[in-house]
Amino acid sequence: MKVFIDGKAGTTGLRIYERLKARADVDLVLLSEEERRSTAARREAMNASDVVFLCLPDDAAREAVGLLENPRTVLIDASTAHRTANGWAYGFPELDPLVKAAVCRGRRIANPGCHASGFLALVYPLVKAGIAPRDYPFVCHSLTGYTGGGKKMIAAYEDGGRSALLGAPRAYALGQEHKHLAEMQWVASLTRAPAFVPVVSDFDCGMLVTVPVFCDLFSKRVGAADLRAFYAEYYAGSPVIKISDRTEDGYLSAAGCRGKDGMEIFVEGNGERITLAARFDNLGKGASGAAIQNMNLAMGLDETLSLVL
Repeated sequence: MKVFIDGKAGTTGLRIYERLKARADVDLVLLSEEERRSTAARREAMNASDVVFLCLPDDAAREAVGLLENPRTVLIDASTAHRTANGWAYGFPELDPLVKAAVCRGRRIANPGCHASGFLALVYPLVKAGIAPRDYPFVCHSLTGYTGGGKKMIAAYEDGGRSALLGAPRAYALGQEHKHLAEMQWVASLTRAPAFVPVVSDFDCGMLVTVPVFCDLFSKRVGAADLRAFYAEYYAGSPVIKISDRTEDGYLSAAGCRGKDGMEIFVEGNGERITLAARFDNLGKGASGAAIQNMNLAMGLDETLSLVL
């Protein structure tokens, strides 16, 4: 199958390329530096391909969609542009059999945001099962490596003359208007947006999303052991998401899944207060790994092909 990565030079595009270049069943459509600036060349590459990955800023992704005329081409958008758009499958197949079915038959697939992936892996099952009400006041903290910020942020963190402030974790999007909030609320069917605090820190790849919850605010009375068993059953059929108690002597490092495409879920706490946590690589299950998994499913292949688990 022919695959074109529009935006191959970016962090997400590069990892997709690295994962796919050794596959015998994949013929990567490559453009020269000059051709990548040509709308005509990009249009031709897109329409000649079986699968197209859009690894572009939001506005450029919206524009690129208009270049595709081949109805058989699978288009996977890694930007924020289409995650809540009608006609697009949301590319997190583990959430629900209907979500997976939409990905498998989809020709327009929106890859989830990295922060949103951790939040939804924890919250979506609770709401679906009626454990948490749709108006639960969720709070989410998400610690990510700096590669999630793209080339500009990577350059800032890897600059030898950088500010000393970059050596410590930095909270951002403090105005509660982060671009992932819309999909976090919409996909989980919440009536209120979560209070969301993203944090970037001085490591390249990795992510730890935590959602602390109060048991007495749930619709059903459950404790930590109950929820651990619940998630284990919910994700039992997934080769990508695993329930774990593999902490580091009571600590959880956000770099614990660095370089991998899977996700670990942790449930720690008691009968009153529980910490839910999802650990993964921001460029793995949080971006490129998820995109490749979605491609595999849409093309009727083993979903784990090219993934590092």
